[in-house]
Amino acid sequence: MPKKIIVIGSGAAGMSAASSARKYDLEAKITVFTEDEYIAYSPCVIPWTIGGKVGWDNIIMHDPQYYKREKNIDVITKTLVTDVNDVDKTVTAGGKKYEYDSLVIATGGTIFIPPIDGRNLKNVFVVKTIKDGQSIQSALRESKTIVIIGAGIVGLETAAVLNEIGKKVVVVEMMDQIIPRIIDKDMADTVQKHLEEKGIKFIVRSPIQAINGNEKVESVTAANIDYPCDMVIFATGVCANLTIPKILKLDIGQLGAVEVSAAMQPYRDGKIVSDIFLAGDVVQCRSAVVSGPIMSQLGSTAVKQGMIAGSNAAGDKKIAGPVSSPWVGVIGDIHVAGTGLSLGLASWYGIKTLEGKATGFTRARYYPDRKPLTVKVSADVFSHKIVGAQIIAGEDATGRINWLASAIASGTIVEDFIYRSENAYCPPTSMVRDVVLMAVDDLRNKL
Repeated sequence: MPKKIIVIGSGAAGMSAASSARKYDLEAKITVFTEDEYIAYSPCVIPWTIGGKVGWDNIIMHDPQYYKREKNIDVITKTLVTDVNDVDKTVTAGGKKYEYDSLVIATGGTIFIPPIDGRNLKNVFVVKTIKDGQSIQSALRESKTIVIIGAGIVGLETAAVLNEIGKKVVVVEMMDQIIPRIIDKDMADTVQKHLEEKGIKFIVRSPIQAINGNEKVESVTAANIDYPCDMVIFATGVCANLTIPKILKLDIGQLGAVEVSAAMQPYRDGKIVSDIFLAGDVVQCRSAVVSGPIMSQLGSTAVKQGMIAGSNAAGDKKIAGPVSSPWVGVIGDIHVAGTGLSLGLASWYGIKTLEGKATGFTRARYYPDRKPLTVKVSADVFSHKIVGAQIIAGEDATGRINWLASAIASGTIVEDFIYRSENAYCPPTSMVRDVVLMAVDDLRNKL
């Protein structure tokens, strides 16, 4: 009989898992369950879709009919999985039981909303799904001032987009800097200044205390000060969705996500649970920098993990490597990117670092429309291994941060990076000696 594979979740990890399982096993019966109405879209693009730069229909790559027609995968939408039993190997969804031989859990994460007064008022939103984005876009017609809670990448991208369409935007952040944890304060301050010059107001070191209003939002309270507004958007980070893992009593790691093996299989009481695989925001990863775990809640990581989990659910023997987690955001007119560990995270893991930094341009100095470029690279003072990098650029941060991510993943030391690395040069695309090399050279001199 054909193997029965069930996937819970239709995000990047879930749909990658289903497609990968089909490539490995052409006969398997593959079923995907999702609470969402829409599938196969990127939540990362929602800020720009809210702002009208991209149409909602354009960001949906495929629908359930496509997966049935082209891949013979059944995708059941708007259906909640309420129970999983790994003894009789059944999933309960929409009040019905379905048998499985292999199960992939790709339930993603949930936006953390602090338990404060007023969070259920009208015009309080999160940025996670297409439905969320459409609701925000609709409410914007009657909203002039928006408060965004959380100054991470998604929050800042949303803030910049709303500012561009003429809204007054206030960003509230509980930490002492924007983009906390993943970039250093000096780099964060540069981004903040860029957005402040556009008119966006920042309130840092100020946990949100309350959302005020009768039926609809009228203001928020932070650091004992009320800020009038018409809308609140929570961009307070993602927590692993542990509903299904807790039903199965899977081992939860120290970072609050499911601990998995290199084959993307979970543990229960320290022992591998057979025929179950996980991928995406619900799991913690192996770090390419340190021996301990790390979170990598990125679409690119989810796709890679989903492909491995799905293939293994179909009978393959693939393993996932450690992650250096390269990320990039477009915030206003600048690209902000990072990989590996920030100084704060490095310190948390007990790594003593030194940093190199350089500034220059994205193109040759004499070439028109060149943009400023700042690169910062850090290394372990003892091993000289590169452990982190951050970039602020007017354009093309992606290629440069990918270059540094590969170096981190390979365990490259600073001296070898200088010895072996070269950059392609063309006046419209780079300086003759790229700023990345200049930053690493500065680091070598300090080491």
